[in-house]
Amino acid sequence: MKVLKFGGTSVGSTESIKLVGEILQRYHGEGQLVIVVVSAMKGITNLLLDIGQQAVSGDIEAVNQGILEIQNTHFKVVKELLPIKAQSKVLAHIKRLMNELEEILHGVALLKELSPRSKDLILSFGERLSAYTIHNYIRELGIASDWVDSRTLIKTDDQFGSAAVNFETTNKQVAESLSDLTGIPVVTGFIASNDAGQTTTLGRGGSDYTAAILAAALQADEIEIWTDVDGVMTADPNIVSRAFSLPALSYIEAMELTHFGAKVIYPPTLQPAFARNIPLRIRNTFNTEFPGTTISKEAQAPDMPIKGISSIKDVALINVQGSGMVGVPGIASRLFGALGSVGVNIILITQASSEHSICFAIDPGQSETAKAIIQKEFSYELDAGMLDPILIEDHHSIVAIIGENMRKTPGIADKLFGALGKNGINVVAIAQGSSELNVSVVIDQHNLQKALKVLHGAFFLSNRRLLNLFMVGTGLIGKTLLQQIAKQFDFFYSQRLLEIRLIGVANTTKMLIDVDGIPINNWKESLNDKGEPTDLLTFVAKMKELNLPNSVFVDNTAGAALPELYPKVLQSAISIVTPNKVANSQTMQQYDALQKTAFARQVKFLYETNVGAGLPVIKTLTELVLSGDRITHVEGVLSGTISYIFNSFDGSKKFSEIVREAQEKGYTEPDPRDDLNGMDVARKILILAREVGLSLELHDVEIEPLLAPECFEADSVEAFFEVLAEQDPIMATKINNASEAGKVLRYIARLDEGKAKINLVPVGPEHLFYSLSGSDNIIAITSDRYREKPLLIRGPGAGAEVTAAGVFADLIEVSDFLVG
Repeated sequence: MKVLKFGGTSVGSTESIKLVGEILQRYHGEGQLVIVVVSAMKGITNLLLDIGQQAVSGDIEAVNQGILEIQNTHFKVVKELLPIKAQSKVLAHIKRLMNELEEILHGVALLKELSPRSKDLILSFGERLSAYTIHNYIRELGIASDWVDSRTLIKTDDQFGSAAVNFETTNKQVAESLSDLTGIPVVTGFIASNDAGQTTTLGRGGSDYTAAILAAALQADEIEIWTDVDGVMTADPNIVSRAFSLPALSYIEAMELTHFGAKVIYPPTLQPAFARNIPLRIRNTFNTEFPGTTISKEAQAPDMPIKGISSIKDVALINVQGSGMVGVPGIASRLFGALGSVGVNIILITQASSEHSICFAIDPGQSETAKAIIQKEFSYELDAGMLDPILIEDHHSIVAIIGENMRKTPGIADKLFGALGKNGINVVAIAQGSSELNVSVVIDQHNLQKALKVLHGAFFLSNRRLLNLFMVGTGLIGKTLLQQIAKQFDFFYSQRLLEIRLIGVANTTKMLIDVDGIPINNWKESLNDKGEPTDLLTFVAKMKELNLPNSVFVDNTAGAALPELYPKVLQSAISIVTPNKVANSQTMQQYDALQKTAFARQVKFLYETNVGAGLPVIKTLTELVLSGDRITHVEGVLSGTISYIFNSFDGSKKFSEIVREAQEKGYTEPDPRDDLNGMDVARKILILAREVGLSLELHDVEIEPLLAPECFEADSVEAFFEVLAEQDPIMATKINNASEAGKVLRYIARLDEGKAKINLVPVGPEHLFYSLSGSDNIIAITSDRYREKPLLIRGPGAGAEVTAAGVFADLIEVSDFLVG
């Protein structure tokens, strides 16, 4: 025998009731003995509550409208479900119930009082209407059926609203009435009666409770709870889109999950079934092929360290602390006894071993009551300064990971706190029992959704990683980066199990943020069609507001506007990847602040492409320093643009012609002076200096000008080229002198003895930089380990492809850190 309970959504419409009929036909065809328990149709219980309150306020018009709405809802279903010849009897029964309800409500209106007893009676109409309707529909399907009013079976005390069941009487009544079944009885859920025959209700989860009571009394083989989800989920699917159904849970796991917010079932109501070891299965009325979740005494799944992640959205924390607590017996007893005396329910408790404090979480609505009773109970200690003032912290949430397999499984806590920490989620309080069934943490309510997503990814989707990408700047580098990501998307998804999801993108004119993701291959079309005018402050604010886990911000711009916002981004636990040199070449104080913020918030701030485009310069230097090597000398050709110019300048062409050629090929900025003024190289050598531990400012970098001052004072680019042509004889003299000495010209940045200098230097064949060609950069690092022969790093130092590749590499490093 099985007891099948169908919830409000399962009986909420003509279409869903037909699905219920198909389920029952299948069981009937298989010869399976079943008892059906039904809830009120979806929305009817709330409507009954509303018209009850409207009756108290004397709004008879609203009451009558509500009664009519309930009547019409059921009339419509009956007319759609039943053939005409079978409708009149059912419609007449519904009409009689509506007349009875109307009389009760008019009585409430006259008294202007809605007692718990009257409220229970009013609420009973929902189940009475749905059960009678479904019973008649089943009969029309050719299945024998009885309509059973559970008030004749289940007997309770007089605690209206949440009545306690008299199991001795109830079990006897159920056994006598339902033991010898010939058809399918349809039983009203949620309602019962006391010894005087007055209607009572069974409280939260009342229809589940009805099913459990019947199953226990009849020693059923299984209870099936039919609802609108595929079972108990690993997390709330409304928050965690990748949540999935669990195949099995133990009773105790189900109890823990629902205590912390899972809403599919309410296990306290199923205690009668649990006591008799009757398994429970959660099924989906709208997906009958799915097996659902089985809840039983023991349910092991060795491959899953935890079974679910649940939460309580809004709790208040109260901390009782003070030196007067240490070593004093009875403090906890007095505290929780006092709270219990005024009905304050404790959700979570944690106490330090020092006995200096006790912290507990409660419903925020009970905060002031709790504070008042604590102050009363401990008035002496508070007045004497033995206890600190009682403080209440609001706007917190509890997140719990739950599962019997956590017991004696190492690494669970590390994964929990590591995942939260890497995403900037601070843990305010922790609680874990010795059973190791549940680890609960209290966090800021603002981070609840982020925490659920982070933990679900860490524990359930460790074979599938998600990186949320926000990007500003879609010029050459940005556009190329997105092309590279799109090209490698399938590889990373299948081989590295990594999905890079573009959430936000912006250029100088438009910006777009879509939490569901922007198609990488069609980002430009999406931005043009759906984008709004760009506002960098708004973009960053929205990125912070979304508070998505595993987020990274990519700044492909070259200006100073976005770097000013880096501190806010890092403070929000969002990693940054950027080729923009401005942030790291501002004041030393600003540089240090960014480094410290990234470290404190446990996020990455990566800028390998600040120096050398895609060459691993900064990473190499950092690893040398971290491993204890002492850097004594760094020199390099750090500008791909200037490298190309002087590698091409051999005296066969004028210097101004070489510069114009570089501009036409896109090697220089639109205004070549932005490259030739030496500031770009100065920023790069400054960044390298800071990476090796030197505290230098930009003005400390000595720059030998490449060109005369009047070149940089020209009014326009064309005017600049005219002035530059006047410098051709000077540059020709320099290259001729170098050539006569068998040398070439190289624009070299040096870091030596704590000083940074940049100048144009003739170098001969013996020099490491002599054979440099094209737009290559080259860096030579001399250290205690590389004293005799410097460590050389050489390769293309400019170009969208290599720079974008460097940014991409930094993105992968962030993903390995966050979700690796």
